[in-house]
Amino acid sequence: MKTRFVLTQADIPKAWYNLLADFPEPLPPPLHPGTKEPLPPEALEAIFPRNLIEQEMSSKRWIEIPEPVREIYSLWRPTPLLRAVRLERALRTTAHIYYKYEGASPAGSHKVNTSVPQAFFNKEAGTKRLATETGAGQWGSSLALACKLFDLECNVYMVKVSYQQKPYRRMLMHTWGATVHPSPSDQTEYGRKLLAQDPHSPGSLGIAISEAIEDTVKHPNTKYSLGSVLNHVCLHQSVIGEESIKQMEMAGEEPDVVVGCCGGGSNFAGLAFPFLRRKITEGKKYRVVGVEPSACPTLTKGELRYDFGDTAETTPLLKMFTLGHQFMPPPIHAGGLRYHGMSPMVSHALKLGLIEAEAYKQTKVFEAGTLFARTEGIVPAPESAHAITAVIDEATRAREAGKKTVLLFNLSGHGLLDLSAYETYLTGKLADA
Repeated sequence: MKTRFVLTQADIPKAWYNLLADFPEPLPPPLHPGTKEPLPPEALEAIFPRNLIEQEMSSKRWIEIPEPVREIYSLWRPTPLLRAVRLERALRTTAHIYYKYEGASPAGSHKVNTSVPQAFFNKEAGTKRLATETGAGQWGSSLALACKLFDLECNVYMVKVSYQQKPYRRMLMHTWGATVHPSPSDQTEYGRKLLAQDPHSPGSLGIAISEAIEDTVKHPNTKYSLGSVLNHVCLHQSVIGEESIKQMEMAGEEPDVVVGCCGGGSNFAGLAFPFLRRKITEGKKYRVVGVEPSACPTLTKGELRYDFGDTAETTPLLKMFTLGHQFMPPPIHAGGLRYHGMSPMVSHALKLGLIEAEAYKQTKVFEAGTLFARTEGIVPAPESAHAITAVIDEATRAREAGKKTVLLFNLSGHGLLDLSAYETYLTGKLADA
């Protein structure tokens, strides 16, 4: 039985796919927080370079990937697609389970798919320094690597609870030359204000975003870089799904269910959006499922409305499922999923009925991640383990119904820098928020 499906470097996608071109209803535009009118592109130039703003606003179906970006992609792309036959046996399921493994990248996750082009386009635009936030540290380390490759300074505001829980991700950023601050920090006016109110604040992605944006506007030759949520980030991640479509053809199967974890939405979008293209334009019947933590249930319990992307109310207003920009998520170990809002494009897809959403508690998630590690050998990141949890439930239902179901999910990163979280689970100390 063939269990591994590998493309050649010639198969690295030559263009990113833009779902905006195929939505049956247009995506609501971002609004100016003051006027509540649609935001003109030039209003974003204080924090983003013009070339990335053009991608953010573009409705072109395909956007060419520059050759220098494809060249760096070739360090780890194409990534393998694998069939999880040992997990299937352990579950005694009739389902066929496939996973796209993005943990093969130098930074250990899918985030480099967008950090590299963002650094490239900023370099092309004359940027000297990038400021950003990071939750669990996958994004911060990915941007640190990309900045080193393009000779840019990198300044990272890392959510404090993750800064403390995940020291090795912080060390990885330092190894690649980035400066890292626990957020809320003493580096910004907003951070100092929050620390005065609560010196022990665990922080949140919304707070870290506010600090990174303040840093951006106060330092010359600096732009802001975001690892999820926005359209151009989802765009860059589409290489995952484009490769997966070819690899599923190599496997001789087509997925019935496509699954990805959801925090800000980029990992999910990377796998799901190319399959949504086929669902919209070719009438494919895929079920596409986004999985999130019960402790931060944006898609399953959030409200679809305009909201800020940060707590200090400095971003444009985005139409998205949100728990409210002041929401402080509990300090669960899946730090990359602790965000109050969801990508406007993912939110729009849910509103249109193109996708579904599920939520799980972290004890069940770590149980699933541990089973996957003990059968397939790869320790998954806590974020990816959310997708694995949903896949195990789908596979169990397939067994009980006695039917073959083809499942595909994105294993968006390895958990080798999350072993303290697994130790907490394995010693019985992990609690649900």
